[in-house]
Amino acid sequence: MKTGLFFGSFNPIHIGHLAIANYFIEFTDLNQLWFVISPHNPFKEKKSLLNDQARLDMVDLAISSDQRFKACDIEFHMPQPSYTIDTLTYLKEKHSSHDFVLVMGSDGLKKFHKWKNSDEIIKNYERYVYPRYGDELNNTSHKNILVVEAPRIEISSTFIRSAISQKRDIRHFLPTEVYKYIDSKGYYL
Repeated sequence: MKTGLFFGSFNPIHIGHLAIANYFIEFTDLNQLWFVISPHNPFKEKKSLLNDQARLDMVDLAISSDQRFKACDIEFHMPQPSYTIDTLTYLKEKHSSHDFVLVMGSDGLKKFHKWKNSDEIIKNYERYVYPRYGDELNNTSHKNILVVEAPRIEISSTFIRSAISQKRDIRHFLPTEVYKYIDSKGYYL
């Protein structure tokens, strides 16, 4: 089974994440897409990050009605900060029937050479890359990637958190259940 791994902090998950995930399921050869919630990205600060369980709950709320998607909390149970190669190795051992593919934005390619064991990832895993503004690329500029011309959706979790802290009504930027959850908990205020 070909399974896309969409890594992120999902702090919070928003309609941009879901649109990208939906595009990959419908317009590539992926059978499933797992949202791998990262407890701590080594390239990002942790200060504005909601706790792991809250972010997992929001992903579950966002995708619960779609069997093609799965929330994956595997990195919560691994040493931190989390490194993609360690997660891939563990998932491959645990789910040997899955052919795992990294789903990532083109902006992630800029620092990919700094990722732990990046050469091993390139050698052993396909990377399906969607374009982000300012990061033009083609299939020949990097090894073992497929450029997927998914729609460019420039909504970020940073924007969402900032808008909530300013008490803006951004309910249509989030799945309904996620918006209700954030509002009920008073997150990001």
